[in-house]
Amino acid sequence: MASGGFGFRAYTLFDTLVWIACLNVLWVAFTILGGVVLGVGPSTAAAHVLVRDKVRGNATPLMRRFAREFFKNFGRGNALGLPLQAVGVALTLNWGYFSAGWDFGSQIASAGILLAALFAAGTVCYLFPMFARYELTVPQYFLMSSRFAMRHLAGSAILLFVTAAALFVCRSVPGLIPFFGVGAWLYVTGWLCDRFFTANDEAMAGTEAVATTTAASVPAAATTKEASLV
Repeated sequence: MASGGFGFRAYTLFDTLVWIACLNVLWVAFTILGGVVLGVGPSTAAAHVLVRDKVRGNATPLMRRFAREFFKNFGRGNALGLPLQAVGVALTLNWGYFSAGWDFGSQIASAGILLAALFAAGTVCYLFPMFARYELTVPQYFLMSSRFAMRHLAGSAILLFVTAAALFVCRSVPGLIPFFGVGAWLYVTGWLCDRFFTANDEAMAGTEAVATTTAASVPAAATTKEASLV
């Protein structure tokens, strides 16, 4: 029984690692297919749709589904991805400029840019998983992901730690990048965000249920009194 359980867990782990490696290869291939700049957003959107299905146990043909989601979300994926790339370039250039200075103003500006970069990174960690889960307008994705990052600081800290760990591992072992570099980060952050969103949805549903119950139990006299104050 124990050996069967271990064998099943080992098989599940190996299957997940192979799946992540395939996802990584597809992400790189379709990013290049889109000319890199126009491929990053749609590839990331498609990857997170597949990650959401994977963590929920919905097995689908990986390559066919990835291609379909890539072309289906090409426009919206770029509407999300291009602004992020522009912000990333701006933050990088400004960091390079101000961090080279040793005066007090440059150091203050560098600290501000670092905080802005952390906030942007936290928002990015939620953005595409939110795209895979909810139907919103493009501006709402940016607004809701930034709000979620600010309101759930513990989850944002975990996602930032995972991102930093992924960057450290890829920098230390560059050979992993073609196989697990991006795919592992997409899978882990997507898995975490799915749980964060589920917990938040359940909490919101519970709050709404309590509010509805409370409103239904308000005495008629109190209702009349409130009506008279309107």
